[in-house]
Amino acid sequence: MSSSLVLAVNPGSTSTKIAVFDLHSKKLFQKNIKHSAEDLAPFEIITDQYEFRKNIILKELEAGDIDIKEIEVVVGRGGLVKPIPSGMYKVNEPMKADLRKGILGQHASNLGGLIADDIAKSIGNAHAFIADPVVVDEMEDLARISGHPKFERISIFHALNQKAIAKTHAKAQGKEYEELNLIVAHLGGGVSVGAHKKGRVVDVNQALDGDGPFSPERSGGLPSGAMAKLCFSGEYTHKEVKKMITGKGGLVAYLDTNDALEVENRVKAGDDKARLIYEAMAYQVAKEIGSCAVVMKGEVDGILITGGVAYDKMFVEWIKERVSFIAPLFVYPGEDEMQALAFNGICFLKGEADVKEYQ
Repeated sequence: MSSSLVLAVNPGSTSTKIAVFDLHSKKLFQKNIKHSAEDLAPFEIITDQYEFRKNIILKELEAGDIDIKEIEVVVGRGGLVKPIPSGMYKVNEPMKADLRKGILGQHASNLGGLIADDIAKSIGNAHAFIADPVVVDEMEDLARISGHPKFERISIFHALNQKAIAKTHAKAQGKEYEELNLIVAHLGGGVSVGAHKKGRVVDVNQALDGDGPFSPERSGGLPSGAMAKLCFSGEYTHKEVKKMITGKGGLVAYLDTNDALEVENRVKAGDDKARLIYEAMAYQVAKEIGSCAVVMKGEVDGILITGGVAYDKMFVEWIKERVSFIAPLFVYPGEDEMQALAFNGICFLKGEADVKEYQ
């Protein structure tokens, strides 16, 4: 086995994905470690889990015959830190403090930087980073205005995958990412659509809790008057309303499933309701793409469709029918977040990364 390895760590709510890559981007090892509710029950908040998860990762690496002394870089999935520009950030004390505190909320991705730092220190001479966390913020000032000064639009989206796909596409076109105007639609459990203007995401819907298209489990932008009335009806708690927005919205609310493949099969079997709801989701994605085209004054080099739902050709075709007049459409199904994380670590080892300091 070659030295100079990169370990990617991607913590989710009930699992931790890990992968090891060499300098040539070859994947040497991958494991999706599942965590039962019983495993996680002793921990009061998510960030208390980091040592438990770190120890499991080290055991899995050993079982996979990975010599951790050959790991030079550990890249963790970025969490809910302060809004920051896109890039690769060295894990430092201010970042760890913000991750533990959960300054923008408690989320499993907050564990990424903490675990990366701890493993790097266990190795001794390794480096720990996060890359393109969900709070990447490159929005223009115009995009932040909501319509009332008590509410500001903020940037929370699938930055890691959107940036990785945009850069992959640019390379395939023989261009630099910074040369192109792209619209990237990530279609997963949540949907985010970003306007990538010459290397910066200048506008994007806040995909986490209530903006833009609905998705398999999120409601997207709901009618505000009706939402206000529901909130003060006395029939629902704050927690229940939050669940309507994220977790039990979208396809879950309409069709009792968050599985887009199941919905696709129901549509093909002649389920009219499933077709109406599923096509409405594609309709809303197309509208958001159109909005991004307006942001860039119609100067769009390509529309990129990515995420798990992008495997569904029927769904993609529904979008294409409405947006193909804007720019050529390209499909990059799935989301290889492990490859995207490792890519940043490999760039660092090759001296090609612009490492930023979190403050």
